[in-house]
Formats: sequence, structure tokens, C-alpha cells
Amino acid sequence: MKITDAAGKIETLVDSLRDMSPTRVRSSSSDEHVSENDDERSSWIARHPSALDMFDKIMTDAEGKQIIMFLDYDGTLSLITEDHDKAYITDEMREVVKEVATYFKTAIISGRSTDKVQSFVKLTGIHYAGSHGMDIKGPTNTDQSNQGEVMFQPASDYLPMIDEVVNVLKEKTKFIPGATVEHNKFCLTVHFRRVDETGWAALAEQVRLVLIDYPKLRLTQGRKVLELRPSIKWDKGKALEFLLKSLGIAESKDVLPVYIGDDRTDEDAFKVLCERGQGFGIVVSKTLKETYASYSLQDPSQVYIISGKF
Repeated sequence: MKITDAAGKIETLVDSLRDMSPTRVRSSSSDEHVSENDDERSSWIARHPSALDMFDKIMTDAEGKQIIMFLDYDGTLSLITEDHDKAYITDEMREVVKEVATYFKTAIISGRSTDKVQSFVKLTGIHYAGSHGMDIKGPTNTDQSNQGEVMFQPASDYLPMIDEVVNVLKEKTKFIPGATVEHNKFCLTVHFRRVDETGWAALAEQVRLVLIDYPKLRLTQGRKVLELRPSIKWDKGKALEFLLKSLGIAESKDVLPVYIGDDRTDEDAFKVLCERGQGFGIVVSKTLKETYASYSLQDPSQVYIISGKF
């Protein structure tokens, strides 16, 4: 690859990282520009109204149907934190999820490893799907030390490679202040939330070089993260479909799947629900973004409120 081509790809990637940054706000130099943004927001809200405002309609649509609840973790059940190892769920949120799971089949689908999500949530009786759905475990009963039966791991053959790449990337990024590499079992996450923006290009370059050496992995982006995943046709949408089938309700017209998530990776699940024409997604976001979700919420505090309403 020519140096100019590589530089162009890095510049494109860094631009994409800037655009996805939750803290990046477009400047407004005139009242006209502000008004235009207000129009954009109004249009977006019209297409993706607040799930809280539309809750009565949601419950009317759910009448006579079995609700199946799917939840993302980071940015949905917990706040996004500077230290990804401290993205703890609050006791109040844990209790409301426990209450939801009492009445509805419930699954948490996260980019984190299943073990990590289970250690944060600490709830039995629900399904956990970590590594973007590549590690699906059934519910435990009452013993929290029992991690649940493994139901599906479509990328098992990649485990040695992921272990290797985690160590390679930790070594290559250790000179970039603030960068951390998280091992999520079937995928790995490079966090740059604490990296100064001047260091993003260097970080992206190191990730690009690793991908050259490991072509069986693919790069995806999330909120202040770069992720390397196995190049298989599997994502949160596929995990949602698998769980519906495993519950024996994939073909039922009397179910209403609800998926709440905040990240680009959750769009795969939103899209599946749109294509099924059954159920709906709720995107958690304070910023305008392209989404397949039907409704919106602004932050985990609103997720808490609406979960309590169900």
C-alpha cells in the first residue's frame, strides 16, 4: 500500500472518530444556523419521538402481546465513564431491571465480555450476550456463582487469535497516553476516551497496522472506542434473532421485542426489528444521529424511568 493511501485512510478514520465523539458539538456562528439546528432536532424528534412521551401508545401496541426486553449495557444501563472498568450500574437501575425480568423475558446484549457484564449486573434469571452477541449464555437460577449455560459461541476458533492481538495492541499503544485495550473474549476494544485528540491519528495507525497482520479481524467503531472483531456475519441483531429462536417465539405474532441501546453497534438490532416489522428499538442519545430506532431516550436516567413503567 502506498504511504499516501495509508495516510488518507488514517485521516478518514480520525475524521470519523471526531464525528462520532459525543462531546463534539457543531459551532453556531449565526442565529440562522441555530434555527436550522432547531429545525433538524424537531424533524429528528418527529421521526424518533420520546419513548416516555409515547409510552401510552407503546402499551396500546403491546396489548395482548408478550414483551421481550433486550438491553445494551454501557450508555444504557450505566453511564459512560472515563474509566471503562468503573461503568457500574446503580443499585436502583439493577432493581428496576430485576423487576422487568420478573414479568418479561430479558436479555442484556453488550460489547463487553459476558463475564464482565455479569459481574456488573449481578442478576440471575436473565440471558447475557457478550462480545456483541458472540458469547450467549442462558439464565442462572439463584446462584450468582453459576455463570449460566453457554448457548452459542460462533467465533470460538478465534479465541487464540484474540488473545494474541490483545497483547500485540497493548504493546503497540502503551506509548499513547490514555489509550487502553480491553479484552472482551471474542473481540477487543481500544478505548481512547482519555486520549488527547492529537494522539488519535497515532492510535488509529497502530490499529491499522495490526489489522494488516490479522486480516481475519475487522474494525468497527463505537463511542470513543475502536473494536476488532472476527470477520464473521454476526452482530447484536443476529444475537437478538438467535435468542428469539431459542425462546421458541421467533415465528410468533403475539410477541413484542423491545431493544434499548445507545451505540452504533445497537443499530444492527434496531434494523432487525424494523425488517421484521415487529417490535421496535429505542435509541439512547442526546445528539442527533441516523438510526433505525422508532423511539428515543436521552440518557440512562430516562431508561430507568421507562423501565419502571413497564
